[in-house]
Amino acid sequence: MEEEEEAIGYLDKVLEDEDDSEPGTPTSPGSPFSAGEKRDAGKGLEMRKLVLSGFLASEEIYINQLEALLLPMKPLKATATTSQPVLTLQQIETIFYKIQDIYEIHKEFYDSLCPKVQQWDSNITMGHLFQKLASQLGVYKAFVDNYKIALETAEKCSQSNYQFQKISEELKVKGPKDSKESHTSVTMEALLYKPIDRVTRSTLVLHDLLKHTPADHPDYPLLQDALRISQNFLSSINEDIDPRRTAVTTPKGETRQLVKDGFLVELSEGSRKLRHVFLFTDVLLCAKLKKAAVGKQQQYDCKWYVPLADLVFPSPEESEHCPQVHVIPDHELEDMKMKISAIKSEVQKEKANKGQSRAIERLKKKMFENEFWLLLNSPAIPFRIHNRNGKSYLFLLSSDYERSEWREAIQKLQKKDLQAFVLSSVELQVLTGSCFKLRTVHNIPVTSNKDDDESPGLYGFLHVIVHSAKGFKQSANLYCTLEVDSFGYFVSKAKTRVFRDTTEPQWNEEFEIELEGSQSLRILCYEKCYDKTKLNKDNNEIVDKIMGKGQIQLDPQAVQTKNWHMDVIEMNGIKVEFSMKFTSRDMSLKRTPSKKQTGVFGVKISVVTKRERSKVPYIVRQCIEEVEKRGIEEVGIYRISGVATDIQALKAVFDANNKDILVMLSDMDINAIAGTLKLYFRELPEPLLTDRLYPAFMEGIALSDPAAKENCMMHLLRSLPDPNLITFLFLLEHLKRVAEKEPINKMSLHNLATVFGPTLLRPSEGESKGHLTLASDIWSHDVMAQVQVLLYYLQHPPISFTELKRNTLYFSTDV
Repeated sequence: MEEEEEAIGYLDKVLEDEDDSEPGTPTSPGSPFSAGEKRDAGKGLEMRKLVLSGFLASEEIYINQLEALLLPMKPLKATATTSQPVLTLQQIETIFYKIQDIYEIHKEFYDSLCPKVQQWDSNITMGHLFQKLASQLGVYKAFVDNYKIALETAEKCSQSNYQFQKISEELKVKGPKDSKESHTSVTMEALLYKPIDRVTRSTLVLHDLLKHTPADHPDYPLLQDALRISQNFLSSINEDIDPRRTAVTTPKGETRQLVKDGFLVELSEGSRKLRHVFLFTDVLLCAKLKKAAVGKQQQYDCKWYVPLADLVFPSPEESEHCPQVHVIPDHELEDMKMKISAIKSEVQKEKANKGQSRAIERLKKKMFENEFWLLLNSPAIPFRIHNRNGKSYLFLLSSDYERSEWREAIQKLQKKDLQAFVLSSVELQVLTGSCFKLRTVHNIPVTSNKDDDESPGLYGFLHVIVHSAKGFKQSANLYCTLEVDSFGYFVSKAKTRVFRDTTEPQWNEEFEIELEGSQSLRILCYEKCYDKTKLNKDNNEIVDKIMGKGQIQLDPQAVQTKNWHMDVIEMNGIKVEFSMKFTSRDMSLKRTPSKKQTGVFGVKISVVTKRERSKVPYIVRQCIEEVEKRGIEEVGIYRISGVATDIQALKAVFDANNKDILVMLSDMDINAIAGTLKLYFRELPEPLLTDRLYPAFMEGIALSDPAAKENCMMHLLRSLPDPNLITFLFLLEHLKRVAEKEPINKMSLHNLATVFGPTLLRPSEGESKGHLTLASDIWSHDVMAQVQVLLYYLQHPPISFTELKRNTLYFSTDV
């Protein structure tokens, strides 16, 4: 695995070197283009060069690995016919089967492609090389079929022959031409796996090349053909491609297989630890990755294991006596997300400015540390496991979906006839040793582990309508929750109301869910439990029964149409119907003035206050009054989205100035009222803090001297039109009162600033800065600064309108 990491590091280096030599090329495969550049065929061809350079670098490493494997073959063959053979010819044939052929195929491919990339010309064609490479995949089929027996033979020969054991433990692989290291030591077993690894990854580069090859380019049909051959080949051998899964046998003599593995946070001795958990057919093993010396293969260290025959899940009543989980305050998690977003934009800036790779590495390291903290500290849903012979273990998960997946996988295995057992230290060592090869989840789930050319996910707002569900066997009280992934793990974002006593619930509720680099949407369907005796005192523990769950990928192409997209998720017999559409953050905060000036939404605040003869618009006063009356202690007020149809109904009533407003407000769900207030500010034709002053707010918040900042920020407030200023101060005092209830409602000043900052400041024109915003950079410097501006005023001692107007200068500038 070390050499794999080297390959990736080297690939990054090649891409950065390419950047230096090619002024004006994009920073990485998949990144958008710099300001004002049009995405034309020429740009696509530049991207092709970057993709190919990276691929060539990894191809060179692969050829060196095959060479290292072939090196001992000749001397071994030479001794086979002597009186003291190390191996027989038959054994040599078996172990090194087809390696020479694979080497020759790739060497020829590399030698043909290399000069084309080095003497780059945009009209260059190389599709025929990839087509030829794909047509020779039959050699890999033969290799794969023989792979298992090759490994077994090598293993047996190592045990019976010391000389061969020495050879196979340390094969020397040449380093890439430009690397500092001349050689690395790798085991024969690791090298024999390389062709299997290579063939599973060979389609990726074809995807990238096709993405950046114009459809009318002569290479396009050839690459398409190569991709089709590769994909067909992969699906034909996928079943047998992982013979590594049958590594160990169970006490009953059956093959022990890995069923599921993943990274979970364990609460151990009061502190949170990241563990890699492996579920085998008869045992659950909890391990941690040991720090490995450079050049050595990493290993797992077993922390504990529980045979599935002895594993039980504690009942809610038993959980009552378990230690309480310490939950990190929301605002600390939000702060960390903002820090990560800031580092992300710095990385993007460095890349765009051809920054030093050392600076980028340093930023990435910092980002990884912050994301790792978030990964450890955000999960709060307990998942307890009990060994009937004594000890209990507690994991913390960020999603109920994940918890039920683990629980269901374990319970399914427990239906088989399982026996209790104890592993000897040798057996435990063998089992733990097999984890490294068997694992299916390789990387800690943080976004900094992703390659630059991986999809950055969606940033903006996903509108989801949960319509109805069918397929329930008997009447129940039913509701759904929605989860999306954010910063690498899943979080619950919305919940429908409970539909009572039915087999066909009709919710028809719409939600607006904020996405931060999200790639998947999950829907869980629950039966609500009203029996108080079953209520679990454990923190965040949901005792409602999961009736079904399902997940869909958020495909940017499919989702990013203006129209609703209807879909169905099937979950063990239950079908949930829903619709969704996506609005990018740019679009969602584009302000569109109202066509009719009689209403209040989309109408200038000065027009509304003049018409009403009020200082603060009636809609703002009424919504705030209602939230303070019955929503100030509501968990997640202003953060949890209200039902969109309720918000639209309130909008219509306020726009029509209907006399039933007050009755409707008193009956309406409080999250819908909070959502209406946010919508009002979001739909103002210009932000409450005005377009004209926006650049000055951005500059003011960036000042480091506290006195200069205070002076500037107060002067800016004074410069606002009176209706805007009075409304802003009115809202500010309300948000401070909401934050006073933070222990109950979990809404800190930071949280409120995150929700309202962009809404009050974002300029009218979505692309006002004259350039496209990077998709993964939307939570970028500007949004961060908008949040910081509001936070500054929220943390400031009370500001009075008359005081502000009287004091032309709060401080003199020379403090």
